[in-house]
Amino acid sequence: MALSRSARRTSRWLALATAVAATASIAAAPGASAGAAGVGDPYFPKLGNGGFDALHYDLGVSYHPSSGRLDGRTTLTARATQNLSSFDLDLQKLTVDSIRVNGRRAHFARSGDEITIRPDFALHRGRKFTVTLAYHGVPKPLGGPIIFGSDYGWMKTKDGVFVACEPNAASTWFPSSDHPSDKATYDIRIDAPKGLTGVSNGRLVNSGEAHGRSYAHWRENRPMATYLATATIGKFDIRTGTTPGGTPIYVATDPTLPTGKVDVYGITAEATDYWSKVFGPYPFEETGAIVDDMPEAGFSLEVQSKPVYSAVRSESTIVHELAHQWFGDSVSVKQWKNIWLNEGFASYAQWLWSEHRGTLSAHDAFRKVYNQIPAADDFWKQKIADPKRDTMFAGSVYQRGAMTLQVLRERIGDKAFFKLLPAWTAQHRYGNADTGQFIALAEKISGQQLDDLFQTWLNTDSKPPLPGK
Repeated sequence: MALSRSARRTSRWLALATAVAATASIAAAPGASAGAAGVGDPYFPKLGNGGFDALHYDLGVSYHPSSGRLDGRTTLTARATQNLSSFDLDLQKLTVDSIRVNGRRAHFARSGDEITIRPDFALHRGRKFTVTLAYHGVPKPLGGPIIFGSDYGWMKTKDGVFVACEPNAASTWFPSSDHPSDKATYDIRIDAPKGLTGVSNGRLVNSGEAHGRSYAHWRENRPMATYLATATIGKFDIRTGTTPGGTPIYVATDPTLPTGKVDVYGITAEATDYWSKVFGPYPFEETGAIVDDMPEAGFSLEVQSKPVYSAVRSESTIVHELAHQWFGDSVSVKQWKNIWLNEGFASYAQWLWSEHRGTLSAHDAFRKVYNQIPAADDFWKQKIADPKRDTMFAGSVYQRGAMTLQVLRERIGDKAFFKLLPAWTAQHRYGNADTGQFIALAEKISGQQLDDLFQTWLNTDSKPPLPGK
């Protein structure tokens, strides 16, 4: 079947936009074997991939709102962590047109959402390689109970798409090692109809319009988990500048949304600077927000550098998502069962913000929530150290996680607690961590044995007594 003239232009643009020089052929490696099909996360065993470490994604996506079709080209630069005869990538539903490894066409097979790639040569442990995939299709959002019963991932809006992928939907729009333990840097190039704006992570490198299309090239130079990547497209009013503390800021707002009482730009700037004092230096090159008219989503997400909001609901939501830039984005979970390290910390940040504003102390906020929930409520039956896949975003993970931090603060005192928070974000900056590591650092800084506290608040299925009782 022949390509239309516009399709040929799109294909040439994507090829040019994501071209990466092929490395030299690699001679056969002794003992080469297949990389694992997943990293073995108990919640999503097939997500992520073994045998290599993702280093950089160069994504080119061309979107056609009338049909919903996405034409994509992804070049992944990775380093082999073993002698590889084959390796896998995650891609859900979309059709793969071709795959090249180090510039040479590679064989591939597909089983569900797993693509197994077998180059004609083995890949040596420790050596970098590139894999380029051309693909197309109509991305579909995921559903089910995980995200409050809401759809998530690549979601069509009236004028484009709203892209929010936690925990496992990045691979609905680009081939990847789709697990937070395998971070990489990104170039993301978005091609859409003229009049629409593509907004993504990091800093805007270039943008413009040509041949009835608009384009935008974004670059995220800090390591990022796949679920935090976005390519949100639509009509937006853009405001840029710097926070009072000097961090560049970019806020995109759907002009059809009512103005409301929340100053997204102002609160984003203020909270970014305040959290930089409490949690340690802001970890990324730019802060901001993407505010889209997407009521069906029913949630917001801490997209790296620019949280996406399905219409902003409150100042508290903004400070929550910005706190995630430290807790979740810079310091990411090793496995999804550690999710309280993201949501508990961001929820506690909401209490800290109220304390900062002088409206309610974190001590009082904790007791208010604690006293409102009866001991027989299912809220207390979930062990949030391992909340299980379909309930990993249940309210108890957020609120009981925040309670745990307030109990810790009252046990070790403010001096140690507010030393602990920036020490945690510094120790694991741009990396991954788990609950055991947080407990160890808390004990080191406080000089106290804290196993009983964390066992009681994270790993029991009953309502704990208040501290001191």
